[in-house]
Amino acid sequence: MSTPASRLMGNPLFSRIYQDIWRPVFTRAFSHGSTETADYDKALRAYLSRPGERLVLDVACGPGNYTGQIADGLTGDGRVIGVDFSSAMLRTALATNRSPRAAYLRADAHVLPFPDNTFDQTLCLAALYLIPDPLPVLDEMVRVAAPGAEIVVFTSAAGPVSSIPGVGLFARIGGFRIFGVDEIIDRLHRNGVRHVEQSLIGEGQYVLGSKPD
Repeated sequence: MSTPASRLMGNPLFSRIYQDIWRPVFTRAFSHGSTETADYDKALRAYLSRPGERLVLDVACGPGNYTGQIADGLTGDGRVIGVDFSSAMLRTALATNRSPRAAYLRADAHVLPFPDNTFDQTLCLAALYLIPDPLPVLDEMVRVAAPGAEIVVFTSAAGPVSSIPGVGLFARIGGFRIFGVDEIIDRLHRNGVRHVEQSLIGEGQYVLGSKPD
């Protein structure tokens, strides 16, 4: 299903300005103008890009701004695969976030082309709210995660601004999903994910959990 948001993500011009212009502004708006979301994001990036030989999947990777940074921190046989449905975003990723430890693949996040129990980490960061029918994407992220793997999500959450009458309707028309504060963690729990931690910041949420061993 095409929405204004999905068409924007497929626009070649937008894919080039996303990382340096749109993303910082949007991140700031998530925390009502404060740096709280940006600060959390910086710490998360450092954690995800720590040295190691992990196999990482970055779902809806966009122009690869997380994918490339994670790849640069990996060691040994560590690899990260970024998947996205937008060809324009993937072309930008290859141009701006290419790495010997990163690969990019066009794929539908609802039907990830990987076997069960493959990855040491599965991520979907700043993208789930733009995907039509997003909750099955979480199911897929858990399916392809190996036992003991981490599942990490950054997405929207209903907050003071999105609760203003009319804001939610406007977001839905534009193809932007505002998740209830329990939707993501409930879906992960239904998939058996344990140790789920949620940090709510403004209009966003960071959620980390682990697949049972």
